[in-house]
Amino acid sequence: MLSNIRVVLVGTSHPGNIGSTARAMKTMGLSTLYLAEPKVEPDGHSIALAAGASDILKHAITVGSVEEAIADCSLVIATSARSRTLDWPMLEPREAGEKLVGSALNGPVAIVFGRENNGLTNEELQRCDYHVAIPANPEYTSLNLAQAVQIICYEARVAHLAQVQSTTEVVAVEADESEQDYPSSKERENFFEHLENTLFSTNFIVKNHPGQVMTKLRRLFSRTRIERQEMNILRGILTSVDKVVAKNETKDK
Repeated sequence: MLSNIRVVLVGTSHPGNIGSTARAMKTMGLSTLYLAEPKVEPDGHSIALAAGASDILKHAITVGSVEEAIADCSLVIATSARSRTLDWPMLEPREAGEKLVGSALNGPVAIVFGRENNGLTNEELQRCDYHVAIPANPEYTSLNLAQAVQIICYEARVAHLAQVQSTTEVVAVEADESEQDYPSSKERENFFEHLENTLFSTNFIVKNHPGQVMTKLRRLFSRTRIERQEMNILRGILTSVDKVVAKNETKDK
């Protein structure tokens, strides 16, 4: 089940960080590493710092974007400092570990780590269901990439061990969440694109002045985390609105 928890490194610029990440993952039993838009490829320095976890480097998957790395994931959590400008559903590391393990029972999930110098962009952060902030010393918050990976992977392992040891009830894991059928990241993006186009067609959003409507709607749906069937209902509603709009446009002509 831990193999369904995907570690995604975005825009990594130091090969040593890739190797150290592999080591951090393997000590906690995780094995699936994705490199999205890496500035460098794993090299001899990476292998040296992997310290016996070179198999993870060997099987690492390189993709061209965050979207590709998370497309088939039903849950995506981004590591991020708390932001005043992007108010997104936040988790503590322990909560993140529990959610990752609970959802990984049904398929791939992802924990996304940003660039060493400036993290993830707002657009990338908005593609994730939750953000997780590591409560470091506020007077010195300088965690390197591998340290951050180690902390989240540790919390995932703690949640996994609690789940394995539990017999009659799930301890420290949201069992109800694992039983639900959630849409993949790609399906969610298709929904948001459909929603935005419909809101444009009804003039609810003005293309030249879109404001923050879609950002707030993304935050709403991330907070509620709708199931696949619920999303299909919403897509059906949008389609019915599209048909009425198209019919009225034809009449006007």
